[in-house]
Amino acid sequence: MANELIPVSERNATPDEIEAIDKRRRWGLACQVIAGQFAFFAVLLTLWSGQDLTYSPTGIHPMFYYNVLALVAAVGVGMYGTYLKRGAQEF
Repeated sequence: MANELIPVSERNATPDEIEAIDKRRRWGLACQVIAGQFAFFAVLLTLWSGQDLTYSPTGIHPMFYYNVLALVAAVGVGMYGTYLKRGAQEF
């Protein structure tokens, strides 16, 4: 009887395909960790970007742009990592 916890596409996979799936999932976890680091950095940048938006005399707000870039990178890399980790987990 087939293990119902394993997705249908992975039930009859060869050992080489299983190794490729595990490698993909490891890359997915690495991307999720990187996304967490970007998110932490974006939270820290809110301190300086708020001050930059308040006190900067010109229309150029570099800390705000860095904050937006870090937030977009966190969301993008996190979604890609979640996409790579799809399927049944190892444990």
